[in-house]
Amino acid sequence: MARHFMPTDALALARNILILHGAADNVAEIVADCLVRAECDGSRSHGLARLPDHVASIRAGWADPAAQPDIRQVKPGLLRAEGNNGFTPVAARLSRDRLAAMAAAEGMAALCARNSHHIGALWCDVEPLAELGFVAFNFVHSRPRMAPYGAARALIGTNAMAFSFPDGKGGAITWDQASSQLSLGDVRLHAQEGRPLPPGVGLTRAGEPTTDPAEILAGGPLLPFGGHKGASIAVMVEVMAAAMTGAAFGFEDRSAAYPGAASSNAGQFLLVLSPEATSGGDVAERFAAFVAHLHSDPAVRLPGERRHANRTRAAKEGFDISDDLANRLDGLLVRKTS
Repeated sequence: MARHFMPTDALALARNILILHGAADNVAEIVADCLVRAECDGSRSHGLARLPDHVASIRAGWADPAAQPDIRQVKPGLLRAEGNNGFTPVAARLSRDRLAAMAAAEGMAALCARNSHHIGALWCDVEPLAELGFVAFNFVHSRPRMAPYGAARALIGTNAMAFSFPDGKGGAITWDQASSQLSLGDVRLHAQEGRPLPPGVGLTRAGEPTTDPAEILAGGPLLPFGGHKGASIAVMVEVMAAAMTGAAFGFEDRSAAYPGAASSNAGQFLLVLSPEATSGGDVAERFAAFVAHLHSDPAVRLPGERRHANRTRAAKEGFDISDDLANRLDGLLVRKTS
């Protein structure tokens, strides 16, 4: 069974739940928008299923839903955001126009955010910038949930990254992925639907290979995609998102002291580049030609294209979520303090 939503109704529900649990109006609007965008795009693991995680971290006293980021320009091309233990997408959204203006003027600009929580899709932070004509990277790390190549226990996060560039026609080509074979959100979906995991996704707590999602949700580590190559990328992401921003490293995470906390207090490094400045000319036609070249094989599906098709369909027809998720969201309409 499933429950049907139109995007506007889902947005109102998510916003109301966040406000009920103490979120400031702008925080609720920005976070709810990211979650509903992901749901419309078919990114179920990062859509409304992440709303209970936001609430869990709020109820645990681990994240502050009313916090506003302190965003300061410290260099001509650099913004530094102190998240004040709030939600990272707020800093990214409030910085977007300034980053675009700075990148246009300087050729590149960066946002370094710390002391904040990012539980949703990373493409929400970068795709709008690519639609404005910029190229954008996004790096976010998390508490240890992944075993590096050769290890049998979690030493590093499933450190995620996203990249977006203009398609030359006002749209964007975007990918967003964890450095693990599957994200923790995908593992949860497998568990909820009673589906085994593909081989190579994770280990038991004893370090044995498993295809049982319950074993990973009970503390078994995830594994990197591409073996040592994915592990190397995870290390890079942690350097970018933690060391480069002044955020706590994943191994310094304190969430265990807050029972029920579902997020990581971590960092984000968002880099925006002006292709006109770096190339010395108008590159829209070159982007369009590149995309057309890739599409010369009709079997090619570029990153984000399926999401965009889902988005168009959801805007007209809405989308379904499972009764289980709908019931959990209904349960969040009652505020709890512990």
